[in-house]
Amino acid sequence: MADTAPALMLAAPASGQGKSMVTAALARLHRNAGRRVRVFKHGPDYLDPMLQERASGAPVYQLHPWMTGEAECRWRLAAAAREADLVLVEGAMGVFDGAPSSADLAALAGLPVALVVDARAMAETFGAVVGGLAGHRADVRVAGVIANRVGSRGHAELLRRSLPEGVAWLGAVPSDAALEVPDRHLGLVQAGELEALDQRLDAAAAVLEQAGLGELPPAAPPPPAAAPAPPPRLLAGRRIAVAQDPAFAFVYRANLELLAAMGAEVVCFSPLAGAELPAADALWLPGGYPERHAAALAANAPLKAAIRAHHAAGRPILAECGGLMYCAEALVDGDGAAHEMLGLLPGRAVMGGRLAGLGLQSLALPEGELRGHTFHYSRLEGAAAPDAYARRRGGSAAEPLYRRGALTATYFHAYFPSAPRAVARLLGGPVKPDGRDGPSHPLAG
Repeated sequence: MADTAPALMLAAPASGQGKSMVTAALARLHRNAGRRVRVFKHGPDYLDPMLQERASGAPVYQLHPWMTGEAECRWRLAAAAREADLVLVEGAMGVFDGAPSSADLAALAGLPVALVVDARAMAETFGAVVGGLAGHRADVRVAGVIANRVGSRGHAELLRRSLPEGVAWLGAVPSDAALEVPDRHLGLVQAGELEALDQRLDAAAAVLEQAGLGELPPAAPPPPAAAPAPPPRLLAGRRIAVAQDPAFAFVYRANLELLAAMGAEVVCFSPLAGAELPAADALWLPGGYPERHAAALAANAPLKAAIRAHHAAGRPILAECGGLMYCAEALVDGDGAAHEMLGLLPGRAVMGGRLAGLGLQSLALPEGELRGHTFHYSRLEGAAAPDAYARRRGGSAAEPLYRRGALTATYFHAYFPSAPRAVARLLGGPVKPDGRDGPSHPLAG
């Protein structure tokens, strides 16, 4: 293993080009060759990292210059490069889409970019598209291109000959069922729900190997970066129960690690299958797909009673997105059927046919500004007046936040490391804005 591994970003002209599965197949290909591979995902995404973790066999973290911070992006890449043979970063949307875009992350971290381009309906225009992307920004180096969903060897040769100078031809990947993953309204189907996923990943890796992608791609090591200071141990001695199952799976790995670094004992439980709630000082109900499991959640009466008792005892609950839906009086699924939920929050969570919230947001609390995002199709009907609002980056009010006793519920997904003291306060830690011990309301001014 080299002292510092090469790092490469895989990006695309747009969403839907197949970069997630190409990244996963590339990670599995090099893992199967005996190399240690680390994968990262640009942006606030829960589903792609699940796939990349299965493909690489290693933890996957989100990188986003605004949400996770520039220093954390540099540090995580540098740390991964010291322990791996290859570091891959999966981009988001189109390479120049968003602020910050995948290109912004590549420029920040000095990552060369390999484009994944769906070439099904292109011939020589392929070269014009690649050339336009390669020349769009001087601070972003497009090192190579992978032609995806190619029809034949002749088609691949047309594409290869169309490339501009300076952009390497990395390979032509044919259309193959092994490289297609189903999706639903929030993105890819969760990795744990895909049948025979490991066999599919091995088959996808074999397709890439036949396409000539078995050698390490052209890449460079990321620059060194210092590790961040450890967070304050504001949750020492506290036990935090986290819902984790197919209904509540949207959890940043960095969030769990921060809780542990702050001294908390983290225990997981399943609202779907578990009849008992672990003894805990606080609960975290994260996002996921409760609408797909609403009948089972409604039927688990013992666990619902235990969570209600936890709330009645004044112990904190943080409910994000799917967790908010679970805390409502009822959840109305996509078929219009209503299911009784916890009833800790007035109103009904109703699934809709269109996107109800999307984008980067932040939540200003006395202990710090939590950064994160929102992405949901349901809406809360009949809710009481919000206690606060998350804000869009332009400053306008966005997702409401509700307080009912020690319950904090919102559609906003928080990236915990962006404001550890705020997280500690939401989960009952003894911190005030000035750092002194003692109780204070999380939304106090």
